Amino acid sequence: MDEQRLEERAGKAMADFGSGIAVLLIGIGDELGLWRALAEAGPVTSVQLAERTGCAERYLREWLAALAANEYLAYDPQTQTFAVSEEDALILADETSPAFLGGLFASWAPLSRGVDRLARAFRTGEGIGWHEHEWKFHQAQERFTRPFYETSLLDWIAALDGVEEKLSAGARVADVGCGNGVSTIVLARAFPNSTFYGFDYNDASIARARKLAAEAGVADRVIFEVATATEFPGEDYDLVAFLDCFHDFGDPAGAAARALATLKADGTLLLAELNAADRLEDNFNPLGAVFLGTSVLLCVPNALSQNGGTALGNQVGDAKLREIVLGAGFRSFRRASETPFVVILEAKP
Repeated sequence: MDEQRLEERAGKAMADFGSGIAVLLIGIGDELGLWRALAEAGPVTSVQLAERTGCAERYLREWLAALAANEYLAYDPQTQTFAVSEEDALILADETSPAFLGGLFASWAPLSRGVDRLARAFRTGEGIGWHEHEWKFHQAQERFTRPFYETSLLDWIAALDGVEEKLSAGARVADVGCGNGVSTIVLARAFPNSTFYGFDYNDASIARARKLAAEAGVADRVIFEVATATEFPGEDYDLVAFLDCFHDFGDPAGAAARALATLKADGTLLLAELNAADRLEDNFNPLGAVFLGTSVLLCVPNALSQNGGTALGNQVGDAKLREIVLGAGFRSFRRASETPFVVILEAKP
């Protein structure tokens, strides 16, 4: 046995455990509005933060120290004050920031409460659908995805061949697997001449999407319905979009075939998927570790809960996606755009 190697691996294990604790503590701060209070106040003591937030000072004192130890807060020992940097405030406090990740941290606690069931699923092979997670998790996901779609979705549309022009003039769009409808509403705001249809199998998400559409003033041109990816209604769509959900389907080939059947002859299929290499081992990096971990917790269990028998996982790679889409009858498939996190894939009938 290599003693030095053992010490290094033990150090990594402790660091990973500490990171897990930090995630929970950051999520608590998000729920209680502590990050917003810190961003607004500047350097504060635990007593001052307690006065601003109404939280118990003794808990805040330990919370502040723990987050300072995790380098999310700066500590001044002379004044005994804690402060959040401008950059971390954009990530944790400002929900209008494109870098905001508060929703992601907020999702961790409700997601972790399902770990016992996930362990049972490992033994039985049963699936766990997105709809089976507590609603607090869905709310956190909505908060996480909103700034992402608001800052990126229109760029994805612009990368597609001729789609932006169609939507500007007036088109029919199906947003399949729309969840709480954030992406659909972003598109409806940007393209008032078009009509949008959002489909999701979770009736609670569709109810929430309808409420958000009414609040956004776009309910006159956005229709949300409960439907699966292989049976969603409609025809003559100019665009069918699967936004970060194709890998979650139990029957992705069936979903692609349904998209083809509902598209106009000159329509477009948009796939937004996590950026992944075709070879499994090429995804063994810090970002891939995050994606693969969420795939274990969410994506594979959801796919296994549906008919079809396919569970792609979220690190699919273009080659497999191309095989599925072209196999469903599409004639062309290309990578239209990419970021370090997401690939935008375009297919034509």
